[in-house]
Amino acid sequence: MSQNMIPLDGEGQKKRVCYFFDSDIGGFHYGPGHPMKPTRIRMCHSLVMNYGLYKKMEIFRAKPATKREMTQFHSDEYVEFLSRITPSNMNSYIKEQHKYNVGDDCPVFDGLFDYCSISAGGSMEGAARLSRDKCDIAVNWAGGLHHAKKSEASGFCYVNDIVLGILELLRYHTRVLYIDIDVHHGDGVEEAFYTTDRVMTVSFHKYGEYFPGTGELRDIGIGKGKYYSLNFPLRDGISDENYKSVFEPVIREVMESYDPSAIVLQCGTDSLSGDKLGCLNLSMRGHANCVKFVKSFNKPLLLLGGGGYTMRNVSRAWAYETGLAAGVELAPEIPVNEYYEYFGPDYELDVRASNTEDMNTPEYLERVKNIVLENLRHLGGPPGIHMTDIPKMPIDDDMDDPDQDEDLIPPDTRRHRRLLDSRVQVDGELSDSDDEGEGGRRDHAQHRDRDSEPRSRSSEADIASGRRFGIGVGILSSGAAGSTHGAGPSGHTTMVRPVLGGHLPMEVDTPTTTESGPTPIEPVVANGTTDHYSGDKSPKMNDATATSVES
Repeated sequence: MSQNMIPLDGEGQKKRVCYFFDSDIGGFHYGPGHPMKPTRIRMCHSLVMNYGLYKKMEIFRAKPATKREMTQFHSDEYVEFLSRITPSNMNSYIKEQHKYNVGDDCPVFDGLFDYCSISAGGSMEGAARLSRDKCDIAVNWAGGLHHAKKSEASGFCYVNDIVLGILELLRYHTRVLYIDIDVHHGDGVEEAFYTTDRVMTVSFHKYGEYFPGTGELRDIGIGKGKYYSLNFPLRDGISDENYKSVFEPVIREVMESYDPSAIVLQCGTDSLSGDKLGCLNLSMRGHANCVKFVKSFNKPLLLLGGGGYTMRNVSRAWAYETGLAAGVELAPEIPVNEYYEYFGPDYELDVRASNTEDMNTPEYLERVKNIVLENLRHLGGPPGIHMTDIPKMPIDDDMDDPDQDEDLIPPDTRRHRRLLDSRVQVDGELSDSDDEGEGGRRDHAQHRDRDSEPRSRSSEADIASGRRFGIGVGILSSGAAGSTHGAGPSGHTTMVRPVLGGHLPMEVDTPTTTESGPTPIEPVVANGTTDHYSGDKSPKMNDATATSVES
């Protein structure tokens, strides 16, 4: 096992992990000054690859979701609007922009529909693979966009990949549990399933003069869905200990009372300490404890991204949680990667809590916890669901025959990239031939100097010679001038910390904007459910044939 990864203690049977990533995701940009930066997903992937996590899981590039697939939840008119609007023709859609809440917090940018397709495709294929027992945990950090409504964009979210993923799970599973640990309330998902008992939504979030203004303790669902929506409103600055003291008892009781057959966990990292838009005070380990705890129930688990606006912390947390899913703990020292300078000055994986005052008193948390647990007692056990024949969907063909495009692979290609990415290295495997360079494999003696000592790439000899590492391999690193739009270090090469003996002064994150206050909206019918809330927030990896990503 690599020194970058330490096996977790107490791990039973190893989980089969499917990880979805599309290299195109990092090329999208919401606009100058906008806090949402899709580059964070590419930063996370860079850590995942350089830590060596790719050996512990299958990597896929999901087939982008089609318009037809999106309309399983969203209205036809809204999806058609998203597919048509571009920055060049947006002036012809002024009325529609107002109607669908597209413009400020949810701007029109180049490739908008492609971005939505990649996000939704990963979550839908992850759910499909879980349902067909092709994996135990599916990970899509490009997903988790929980604010999008049936016919409305909201809070940086256009297409609700979570709802689409849950709908895919519901074709095979009687009951699905949705858990949201984003600092913002998961209003779009709650609204979509507010009247059904087949999905229970549980959200832990900041409440009170905070976007989206929903998620009150008394919001518990209506009709058949009564008591199947749980909200735990939090105040500013909650610590790891206090968060754990309410998260674990509530989720444990939910698992006993509801007994879901699959779980979706939205891992928004704006609940971390130091987030530009968040106001909680969780450390990376406090946040990751939620993932570890939910994983311990051994249910099919779909891990999704979400909020998170301090990019260096977002990528740290999601990489660490990817490791937990794969059964390893990542070492604290961050390996050299294309975004290495972002992680200075300490170049460590941890995100520490600050000394912010915790406004959540033990009395307040205990009172809210008791009310939530009392609501759970009204369930009287898991609801009985009568399952009908599973409806046939286009994704079924791709899942049933993942190698249907095998004939398209060039015959002279020795080992196709998809095969390499889907390979999981067995623990204790002796050969590193596919991944040379690990464990000193690249150490060698200079044949011209018989007396020379073997040395590796990172040896002192390299350091003394001032060896340079090309860090600027980011999305927009090809040119000279021009903004990188927060997409990583610009195209210059620089020396890493051991060479410099210190860190480079660098502004790693662009100035932020703040969230606007709640704005009333018209009731929106979402999947047969009426929206009773208000709010407005400012702020591709295997094809269905499981074509693997090029790392």
